[in-house]
Amino acid sequence: MRKNKFIKRRQDSMKTTVTLLILIIVVGYAFLQSNLNINGTANLGNPRWDIHWENIQVKSGSVDGSNVVTAPTIDTAETTVTYSVILPTPGSYYEFTVDAVNSGTIDGMIDSISSKLNGVTITNLPEYLSYTVTYSDGTPLAINQELKTGTQETYKLVLKYRDDIALNQMPASDQTLSLEFTVKYRQANDDAQEITPSGSFAEDDWATIITSVQSGNTNQYNVGDTKEVDMGTFGTHTLRIANKSTPSECSNNGFSQTACGFVLEFEDIIDEQKMNSSSTNVGGWESSSLRTYLNSTIYDALPANLKSGIISTYVVSGHGKKSGETNFITNDKLYLLSTKEVWGKEGTTNVCTRDTAEEETRQLDYYKQQGVKTDSNNGAIKKRGNVEKNWWLRTADSADTDDFIRVNDTGHWGDSTANVTNHVSPAFRIG
Repeated sequence: MRKNKFIKRRQDSMKTTVTLLILIIVVGYAFLQSNLNINGTANLGNPRWDIHWENIQVKSGSVDGSNVVTAPTIDTAETTVTYSVILPTPGSYYEFTVDAVNSGTIDGMIDSISSKLNGVTITNLPEYLSYTVTYSDGTPLAINQELKTGTQETYKLVLKYRDDIALNQMPASDQTLSLEFTVKYRQANDDAQEITPSGSFAEDDWATIITSVQSGNTNQYNVGDTKEVDMGTFGTHTLRIANKSTPSECSNNGFSQTACGFVLEFEDIIDEQKMNSSSTNVGGWESSSLRTYLNSTIYDALPANLKSGIISTYVVSGHGKKSGETNFITNDKLYLLSTKEVWGKEGTTNVCTRDTAEEETRQLDYYKQQGVKTDSNNGAIKKRGNVEKNWWLRTADSADTDDFIRVNDTGHWGDSTANVTNHVSPAFRIG
């Protein structure tokens, strides 16, 4: 369990301070009868319960020197790990492993797992903080996972000051956070299960996928991998991994995060809608009725265990011809793609001269791997059932005040009046 972690970001230095972090293992077991009488006496050896922490190893690259106020320390009861560190800049992190060891004579299994922020069960961490506790290979912890006598499992704790978000998502003033993580073991019973490492994107549940992404353990997932998702009245649809990389340009001030990190997009069409009820692109993606629809009706249709891992994304989108308009900045759970995210850039030539925000994003890994360009665009085609369809992008057409850009059913780009019905295939990020 970790506890009393204080995070500060000073406006002058953007320093994040993390102090007094505690990781605690709570152990308990059921009552055991120590002898039996069967026409005599059968003497049993005393059962011994002993699950504890051992062997802390700090990962190279973690903050060090004066940024480590207190190195990770196991208490005398061997059930609590405490440390205190400073994360001085976005991108800095602290990571260590510690072994949960069963030296007793009784098999154990995980009875409960809890994480708290300021004494309240965590539902969402601050956007600037990434914090995970998994097994060393990134496999998530789960109830009933077994820790047999004479064995050990290595836990990995990673705390990071995120650098894949926009400046306006960072704290505007000093923050104090208290974090606790607790795993409780009990005597194993018939429900005990072996620990199963993560498998594939298609087979893993969303909790496993989310934890793997958060812990940076995504080697088993590949760009282009797909997974079905049940969206209730919208039916069953297919998600695919559209991006995994976070190149240095993603850290540029004002750069859209829509093609940075672990991005999922719908492989198929999930709905058909107008961008606006009237023929206008004034106000761009930010003011569009489709944006509202995506982040309410469509978002609400996603499974709860998937929504728990979807993060708010810093979205930059282009503007139309109306005088005085500039690129639009929004923070969205679900968003449409833009021209460059699909077709990229061909040398020094923009693929769509009508996208004013083209330089503020990058081509998604999937479309780059597919070789998608304006003259080679089959990889941009999406279908509803077996039929190719036009699908909306978030880009307002800078040549007029009526249109948004779309992907035509041929995979090429075109424009469409905002109050014309086109198809919808959004994206989002896990983090």
